[in-house]
Amino acid sequence: MRRETILHPVATEKAINMIESENKIVFIVDRKATKRDVKRAVEELYNVKVESVNTLISPDGKKKAFVKLSPESSAAELSMKLKIL
Repeated sequence: MRRETILHPVATEKAINMIESENKIVFIVDRKATKRDVKRAVEELYNVKVESVNTLISPDGKKKAFVKLSPESSAAELSMKLKIL
């Protein structure tokens, strides 16, 4: 279940700015996934602590999750693991 929740990370210029300035990382997630599902999946898959999750459905029909990591977890480190940065 967890693997299907997170489809892939987003590597746009805006998403990379969020990684650097707000300790947030953006993922495209399954349309049916709840915020709680996304939080649990990110924490289990990447071994980080999640502070909050915001979601939106983009105009092209994909669901984006903006995942704010807690201060002890670094979005920059996670993005390097995911090969975004």
